[in-house]
Amino acid sequence: MELLKAVHVVYANWCPHCVPVTVEPLRRAAKELGVQYVLHDIDSDDVERADDLVKRNGDWTPDYLIPQVFLETDDGRFEHVLTGDPRGLQYTRLAVEMLLKRLVEK
Repeated sequence: MELLKAVHVVYANWCPHCVPVTVEPLRRAAKELGVQYVLHDIDSDDVERADDLVKRNGDWTPDYLIPQVFLETDDGRFEHVLTGDPRGLQYTRLAVEMLLKRLVEK
């Protein structure tokens, strides 16, 4: 059985779905779970890594939605578990809450 190794978040600081709705709650959850927390800022030198992660494992389009959240397991697999919801902040917030409950249950 694979173990959770890290939580990865593809985000941008200017995005209200990312900060504070997604970034901070998942930072706290990763800390509580004792796993790595990796942020991939699309407006930084990390954009290529962020794009690659989304292309290989997420909801890819050339102008993809953020945030996108991935769980990395100790066997090197990535599972896409969340994409920000363009319908509004309340929908992304609900998706984050549901993800946090799922992480606690693991």
